[in-house]
Amino acid sequence: MDGTETRQRRAEELGLRYALSIGKLPRVSEDGPLSVPESQRVSPKLLGTELSRETALSIGLQVIVPFIFAGLGLSGAGILLNYFQGKKLRAFSCELTRSPYGVFPETAFTVTCQIMVPLLLSGLGMMTAGLVMNTIQHWPVFMEVKDLLTLVPPLVGLKGNLEMTLASRLSTAANTGQIDDPREQHRVISSNLALVQVQATVVGFLAAMAALLLGALSRGELDFEKVELLCASSVITAFLAAFALGMLMVCIVIGARKLGVNPDNIATPIAASLGDLITLSILAFFSSFFYKHKAEQQNTSDLECSDTGTVSVSALGPAPYHPRSCLPPPIFNSLGDSQSSYSRYLTPLVCIGLMALTPVWVLIAKKNPPIMKILKFGWFPIILAMMISSFGGLILNKTISKEQYKGMAIFTPIICGVGGNLVAIQTSRISTYLHMWSTPGVLPLWMKKFWPNPCSAFCTSEINSMSARVLLFLVIPGHLIFLYVIYLVEGHSVPNSKTFVVFYLLAGLIQVTILLYLAEVMARLTWHQALDPDNHCIPYLTGLGDLLGTGLLALCFLISWLLSEAELDGILELASGPP
Repeated sequence: MDGTETRQRRAEELGLRYALSIGKLPRVSEDGPLSVPESQRVSPKLLGTELSRETALSIGLQVIVPFIFAGLGLSGAGILLNYFQGKKLRAFSCELTRSPYGVFPETAFTVTCQIMVPLLLSGLGMMTAGLVMNTIQHWPVFMEVKDLLTLVPPLVGLKGNLEMTLASRLSTAANTGQIDDPREQHRVISSNLALVQVQATVVGFLAAMAALLLGALSRGELDFEKVELLCASSVITAFLAAFALGMLMVCIVIGARKLGVNPDNIATPIAASLGDLITLSILAFFSSFFYKHKAEQQNTSDLECSDTGTVSVSALGPAPYHPRSCLPPPIFNSLGDSQSSYSRYLTPLVCIGLMALTPVWVLIAKKNPPIMKILKFGWFPIILAMMISSFGGLILNKTISKEQYKGMAIFTPIICGVGGNLVAIQTSRISTYLHMWSTPGVLPLWMKKFWPNPCSAFCTSEINSMSARVLLFLVIPGHLIFLYVIYLVEGHSVPNSKTFVVFYLLAGLIQVTILLYLAEVMARLTWHQALDPDNHCIPYLTGLGDLLGTGLLALCFLISWLLSEAELDGILELASGPP
């Protein structure tokens, strides 16, 4: 009897706990607690007798009929769901937005189709950027201020540090439904754009400082006369390029969401398609503009000040500026003097003016607490990525003017851009996958290993492995198409040997393979630390892609040149040998 009462109390306690766990409490009558009439009470002895009489057959007979009816009902619901999928049913649409393998039910074919066209368009943009770079490297400002070439990879890499990170964040927000509401959409977009402007302004200034320091270390001296020009050119290029590409990313992500296309597959390649060209064009235009104004200011100084008191201007360019030889200027009342003063303070005013806008962007970013968190703690990835890209710029600066590296300027944006685009796509997809199927700090069971086997990263049926295979498959065809177009347009400016083509394709394949595996590893590590891979992985990977791409490309040119020299020496030995 005591055991029966204990079991009844435990059952009642379990029932109460269940009611509390689902947010319900036992109902109470108006007169007090709900009581059971004496006639309806069942003695514990009778209950134990009824339970003891049940057999497996009786339980099966009692359960089988409701189970069959429930199964028929579920089957009918499934048929109706399949019939009304994508159709309107009483003012709401029924469509599949999740599957066991990802956010959208994607196959290798759909992923390839969605990625191929944006990747080819981005390749055309990168080829155009390479042709532009091949032209501007001979401009006076780039010949005079060599550190501008060191600025190219970090500034072009900002599309990976900032714009691709922005596109990945917006794609994740779109896929998780965070920007479906118009008011929330405005808040998310404005805060993200403000964050990008703050980051671009600061990183542009730091990139100029890094270029100056690397140039000083390589030459053994620091040229203070180029500080203003480098800082102004870098800051205004980063600012304007970030604004233009940020607006483009917003339009692409919202448009892709409305068209039912996964933004992860198309946003980052399209950002890269115009990113290199826009950044290089802005850098070339403003650096030349500031250089001409500096030359005019020096010419004016030379007209006013000379050792002999006579006017002496070189026909080949501005004469050197000698502060000690300057005589006190006349009263500052002429238009020429005003223009000279304006030119003198133009570059500092540009830097100060753009930096002064930073508090405005910070106030806008404060509307979104997650963005404000990135603004406080997200500087390390983009600054370190900028430093990594700067070493790639140093390699470019040291090789671009040498004969054995002829064509380096054309191929650098392509190999760096292709690697950065593909790894940004993969990282964005992994980040979206983790946001949909897990919580920050907790990895899914099938992704518990921080350092997975490389075969598992490329050769399994899991959705991220499938997309990695697709991206790796696109490397060789993409580079072959880009090589063919380059040889058609600038065949005289690039190596045309089969050896170079083979080594170039091998370098591109090695670069992308390393980056895709590191994307898998870094996404798991950052997610385990409760960090967003969109903000912490893409900058590192694109910066590393710039360094790997530039280094491997220089190695390809060097090996091709050495083999061609060895082959030429062999031919000369045969020609000069005894008959």
